[in-house]
Amino acid sequence: MAAVGVSIAIFNQASKVTIFPLVSITTSFVAEEETLKRMSEKLQQQEDEEDDVAKPCNKAGKEIPKAAILDETSMIENLDKGSMNLATDEAKLDEAPNDAPIVSTNKGKTKKNERRHIPSASTALILGGVLGLVQTLILIFLAKPLLSVMGVKSGSRMLAPALKYLIIRSLGAPAVLLSLAMQGVFRGFKDTKTPLYATVAGDLTNIILDPILIFACRLGVSGAAISHVLSQYLISLILLCKLMKQIDLMPPSINDLQFSKFLKNGFLLLARVIAVTICVTLAASLAARLGATSMAAFQVCLQVWMTSSLLADGLAVAGQAILACAFAEKDYRKATAAAVRVLQMGFVLGLGLALFVGLGLEFGSGTFSKDKNVIRMIAIGIP
Repeated sequence: MAAVGVSIAIFNQASKVTIFPLVSITTSFVAEEETLKRMSEKLQQQEDEEDDVAKPCNKAGKEIPKAAILDETSMIENLDKGSMNLATDEAKLDEAPNDAPIVSTNKGKTKKNERRHIPSASTALILGGVLGLVQTLILIFLAKPLLSVMGVKSGSRMLAPALKYLIIRSLGAPAVLLSLAMQGVFRGFKDTKTPLYATVAGDLTNIILDPILIFACRLGVSGAAISHVLSQYLISLILLCKLMKQIDLMPPSINDLQFSKFLKNGFLLLARVIAVTICVTLAASLAARLGATSMAAFQVCLQVWMTSSLLADGLAVAGQAILACAFAEKDYRKATAAAVRVLQMGFVLGLGLALFVGLGLEFGSGTFSKDKNVIRMIAIGIP
C-alpha cells in the first residue's frame, strides 16, 4: 500500500501542475466564446427579422424588385395628373419575376444539429494531448529519481512495486489530461451531466477490472495500474464521441488556435499550482522517509482530504461559468451577485467539510487499515 501510495502521490502531483490551469482556463474561455456567439446570432436574427418586415412583397408573397417599386411611384404621380392607365400599371406589380428571392424569417436561426466552431476547445484538446505525452515521457524516464526524491531509495523494498506501478500508470497521462480538457469544454457549455456519466462509466470499469486483474489474473500492483489506465481511456473516448457531435474539433486555420491566450492567462495559475504541489510533494517525501506506516497513514489522510475538497468543485465550476458569461455580456451586476453567493456558499461548505472529515477519520479510520499503528498515525494527521 505504501509503495502504491508513493507512486500515486507522484502521478497526482505531476498531473496537478497542468490539470488545474488547463481546465480552469478552458471553462472560462469556452463559456465566454459560447456567450458571445449566442449574442451575435441573436443580434443577427433580430436584424434579419427587421429587414424582412421592411421588404415590400407582391400578391404572390415575393419580394418586389426595385424597378417595380419605381414604376409604382411613377404610377401614383401620373394618377395625380389624370393621365395613367391603372390596369396597365397594376399588372407590372403582379408580374414581378418569378425567380425573385422568397422572404425567409429563419435566416438568422442556427440549426440545432449544426456543429459549432469553438477555437478554445480545439486549443485545449491540443494542449491536453501534448502535455499528456510530455508527462508520460517524464514519469517513465525519471521514475527512479522521482521515487528517490520521495524517499524510496534503491535498497528499499518499496522500490520495485512503486516503480512498476508508476511506469504503467504514466501511460494513462494523455487520457487523463485529454478527458479533463474535454470536461472543461463541457463545463463551459454548462453541461455537467455528460462528464458525470462518462466518469461514472470509467470508475465502474475500474472497480470491475481491479479484482479481476489483481487477484484473478494475479497481476498485483500492475493489475491495479492497468485497470486505472483502461478506465481513463474509456472516459476520454466517451467524452470525445459526445464532443464531436457538438463542435467541430478541426479549426479552419491554425491561426484560429489561441495558444498565446492560454499561456498568458495560465501563467499565474501555473505558479499557484506549482507552489501547492511543492508543499504536498515535500510532505509526502518526509512521510516516506519515516517508513511504510507513516506513508500509508499520510496517503489515507491526503486522499480523504482531496476527495472531500472535490465536493466544492461543483460550486467552483458553476461560479466560474456564470462569471465568464456575465463578463462576456458585460452584466457586472450579475457577476457581483454570483461572486458574493459563491463566497457565501463556499464558507458554509468549508465549515461543513471540516467537521465531516474530522469526525469521519476519528471514528472511521479503521475502514482504511486494520493496522493499529496506521490508525494511530491517521488520528495524529486529522488536524
